[in-house]
Amino acid sequence: MTDEPEPWDPIACVAPDFFAPNDGRKWAVKHWMNVPGPFYTGETDTCWTGRLAAPRHVLYGGEHYQEFVYRQPKTRAEVKCLLSAAQDDPFDGYDCDGDSRWTPEAVRAWWNDRGRVVEHVTALLAEWTRWGADRYEVEAAEGARDFLAYLSGDLEADLRAYVYRLEHGRYPDDGVELPTL
Repeated sequence: MTDEPEPWDPIACVAPDFFAPNDGRKWAVKHWMNVPGPFYTGETDTCWTGRLAAPRHVLYGGEHYQEFVYRQPKTRAEVKCLLSAAQDDPFDGYDCDGDSRWTPEAVRAWWNDRGRVVEHVTALLAEWTRWGADRYEVEAAEGARDFLAYLSGDLEADLRAYVYRLEHGRYPDDGVELPTL
């Protein structure tokens, strides 16, 4: 027996039967702005409920303002918030099998195309700021600002750690050299 803490694994926080088996159908319609990681959305509702449960992880975008995961959870409490958002989605559009679907090359490609994400989120922010009459738009604008800050800040290091996870089966320990994007 060891006193060493177990390596962080967000999937270990998810009950085995929480998500119904989906045979890849959710991944096939994955929202293009989902940040690479184990959690992602396919087709979701357009009722703007995801941020009520997971305001630091879910945002709305695309043609019909469907939900997507813009920040992967790093704690049990954050996983719980994301799972709550998933439970609130009547389309059952969330899943957590991203580790078996993302590849290091696909993560790098997403990162290299982040300018498109920045452009889209910036346009959403302008739209929601212009509207600004409704609490949902005000709250969504706050999320867009948070995502833009994350894109220009900690996301690169988080994605490098995720590529490490994909290559080694676990997140890196402190001090480990991370792969490049």
